[in-house]
Amino acid sequence: MEKVKKISSFSLSSLLHRQKDPKIALQLFLNPNPSHNTTTKPFRYSPLCYDLIICKLGRAKLFHEMEKILYKLKHDTRFSLNEVVFCNVVSFYGRAQLPEKALIMFNEIPSFRCHRSIKSVNSLLNALLACKEYSKVGELLKSFENYGTPDVCTFNILMNASCLCGDLNSAREVFDEMRKRGIKPNVVSFGTLINGLCVSGDLDDAFRIKRIMERDFKLKASTFMYVALIKGICKVGDLNVAVKLKEEMLKKKVELDSAVYSTLISAYFRVGRKDEIYDLLKEMEKNECKCDRVTFNALMHGYCQEKDFDSAFRVLDEMEGKGCKPDVISYNVIIRGLCDDGKLREASDLLDDMPRRRCKPDVVSYRVYFDGLCKAEKFKDAAVILHEMVFKGYIPRETSLFKLFDGLIQVGDRESLLRALDNMASVDCISREVWEMMISMMYQQDNLSNVSALVGMIIRE
Repeated sequence: MEKVKKISSFSLSSLLHRQKDPKIALQLFLNPNPSHNTTTKPFRYSPLCYDLIICKLGRAKLFHEMEKILYKLKHDTRFSLNEVVFCNVVSFYGRAQLPEKALIMFNEIPSFRCHRSIKSVNSLLNALLACKEYSKVGELLKSFENYGTPDVCTFNILMNASCLCGDLNSAREVFDEMRKRGIKPNVVSFGTLINGLCVSGDLDDAFRIKRIMERDFKLKASTFMYVALIKGICKVGDLNVAVKLKEEMLKKKVELDSAVYSTLISAYFRVGRKDEIYDLLKEMEKNECKCDRVTFNALMHGYCQEKDFDSAFRVLDEMEGKGCKPDVISYNVIIRGLCDDGKLREASDLLDDMPRRRCKPDVVSYRVYFDGLCKAEKFKDAAVILHEMVFKGYIPRETSLFKLFDGLIQVGDRESLLRALDNMASVDCISREVWEMMISMMYQQDNLSNVSALVGMIIRE
């Protein structure tokens, strides 16, 4: 029988690169030569093998397994990996909303025989920003120059942090500081500042910055900038200027993506020009810009605002036929429209039909329907849905919950009220202040038996 050839580190890196399943890749990494005697000298992994398996596990959020490989790497003293590997790990933690782990990884980089530079600082800043840990960003800024000279990426991240906090003055200060240090702003720098200005409604300044960028820095405006400007203009209702911006994109051969058209579709509906939307969709097709979920959701939202639910359902049914599976947001758009229009039976039917359509209702689906029932004073039905929500681990908005309690008291539905209160008490979602308010409301109704039942429930709690 022919002896199976041993896998080398080069062969293993090739296998890891081709393997799509991270768990199978992990088994390959841990046991590359299963048919050979394990008592022989240990397998000598290459830096590329470590890099590949760490990235595969990190992208798949298999952090426990990834951390075991990192521990193994830390004790494999034959070499040190490039800083980029650890930057990736920090980024994986940031995307997974694990800021503490991102900080720990950053602090441990030297223990892997790797020097920290501004690259790893930028990765950590980005991770903290993704987790909205603005205070930790501030702490890092006190010492970040210990790791190297800040670059354009550093300043872009800091500008983005200021914009996300709504502090446009700080964003401008960061931009000015970058230029004072002789660091040339890039398209991302200008895009970040322009987007922040558009979100805050300072459109005149946003257009001024764009002109400076094009005139003084000879930079071409990106799709991201145009989308920000078009959204800002549409927000104030100046659709003609938004259309001119879209035409400017075509003239300057800037790629038009679905966000441009989705924004314009919503704006056309808002100003009562829905008849022009068909031409917009034909233009999308001509420009080889494929409709995505955002586009379809914008169409459905517009039709729901027009109370044209037949068209909204038609769009929903057409989505899959055009290779775009509706997501829970797609269904929630129509459920909200139906509830706003008092069509609660149709909303209920769609909510019940979602699992058959291979889409699970989420907390928003139930909250929207529950709100609609309370608004329509269908308190008994709302109490039934409340039971289902609590069973699924979903909690209604407090304002609607109060409305339900008050409504059940007013109509004298003692059984539904106590069941609803018991449901909320079972998940410890009613404060003592609310209990006291309920007792006061029932006492005013002179219903002492209900008060007695409530007191009993509080004692059980």
